Amino acid sequence: MHAPMLILLLSSIAAADAAGIGVTYGRRATSLPPPADVARFLARGTVLDRVRLLNADPLALRAFAGMGLAVDVTVPNALVPRVADSVAFARQWVRDSVAPHAAAGTNVSRILVGRDVISQANRTLLLCLVPAMQNLHAALLATSLHRQIKVSAAHSLGVLAVSTPPSAARFREGYDAAVVKPLLAFLRATGAPFMVNAYPFYGLTSDAGLDFALFRVGAEGVTDAGTGLVYTNALDAQLDAVHSAMERLGFGDVDVVVAETGWPWAGEDWEVGAGADHAGDYNRNAIRHLGSGVGTPLMPNRTFEVSIFSLFDENLKPGPMSEHHFGLFHADMTPIYDAGILTAPESVGPVSSKVTPAAPAPVPDAGAADSGGRHWCVPTPAADAAVLQENIDFVCGGGMDCGPIRPGGRCYEPDTVQAHAAYAMNLYFRSNGQHAFDCDFGRTGVVTTVDPSFGSCNFT
Repeated sequence: MHAPMLILLLSSIAAADAAGIGVTYGRRATSLPPPADVARFLARGTVLDRVRLLNADPLALRAFAGMGLAVDVTVPNALVPRVADSVAFARQWVRDSVAPHAAAGTNVSRILVGRDVISQANRTLLLCLVPAMQNLHAALLATSLHRQIKVSAAHSLGVLAVSTPPSAARFREGYDAAVVKPLLAFLRATGAPFMVNAYPFYGLTSDAGLDFALFRVGAEGVTDAGTGLVYTNALDAQLDAVHSAMERLGFGDVDVVVAETGWPWAGEDWEVGAGADHAGDYNRNAIRHLGSGVGTPLMPNRTFEVSIFSLFDENLKPGPMSEHHFGLFHADMTPIYDAGILTAPESVGPVSSKVTPAAPAPVPDAGAADSGGRHWCVPTPAADAAVLQENIDFVCGGGMDCGPIRPGGRCYEPDTVQAHAAYAMNLYFRSNGQHAFDCDFGRTGVVTTVDPSFGSCNFT
């Protein structure tokens, strides 16, 4: 990288520093470096000042003690109902999972409740969100940590019923009064931000939208007919849609934080835009833009805190190839591509601009006589229950109909993670072409020719 370009990049990064640049530290992978090595690398080798954990793993929390980075921890979805039901359990969770690490020098800055709860089809979990946040805040008050640690939650754009144009955005019907307004009132009262996962990559349907998604100069602008404002990039439009929906409910003063954004450096051949060059462009430009002070058309003259997803590739996640390849770094902590966050960007070596797998082949027919040539996806016998719950969250949080495994549904009984995962994983498998990779789920799924349907629960 030439010196003038490096100076410009680092000055842009410095401007973003006021709002904060973070990274999501997911660990669903078979080979990752020890958390202590990761913490030292992030503190000494990058310009990042915060990290988001997708759980409250004590090993990771201990690793960040004394490193100076702000750390967000997450209450898993499976625990949210218990935290909501009992302030005593919330206090115990804070005493066990947060307070000791804060006392030992880990800069815990937020507790995030669940992951993408509002967008999921689980109404029971949904209605537990705000009570859980309230109980955790009370627990922080009891331990005098409430000034240091805020309570919030991260949401995908699935919380919106309408997102375009930004001025017309609104939250999903039925959720605005029951959940979103109490949530926003809680955030306003406690000074916590509304956190959104924004991914322009997922809005792409053809190469024609790449310039708009990647902040490229000369990209054709999009005019919001409701306001007359012109949008020159997709991320601004997504953030303003969230702001408009909040303002519609009377909470336009609540701060907005980009909890996750990113771009996959590899993907299936049908995934538009996946590639290392595009990933580098997007992440560098997003960091530069959000930290520039320009703001968005509806939220001008401000910076935004942003966290890039994700620190490493996660090969145990379900979904297509792109889901496994959002990483910024290899397991040896060498960069996959230049994202503009190293203290010495010149050290970045060349990488492939695109990894294109062979075209996926349908699952071969095993020819079982009782299956009629059909196939189903079920969990492997040794699959971990926590990973299966994440599979359920992934499928049911992606807009698929998981009503049959909700309370009262025809497949709710037996009420076990394994049974519910079998239904959800098979639903995903059958809805996405029934290819082998559609049943991989991080090596926790297996294709079978034996129909797993039982009673009134039909898997076909």
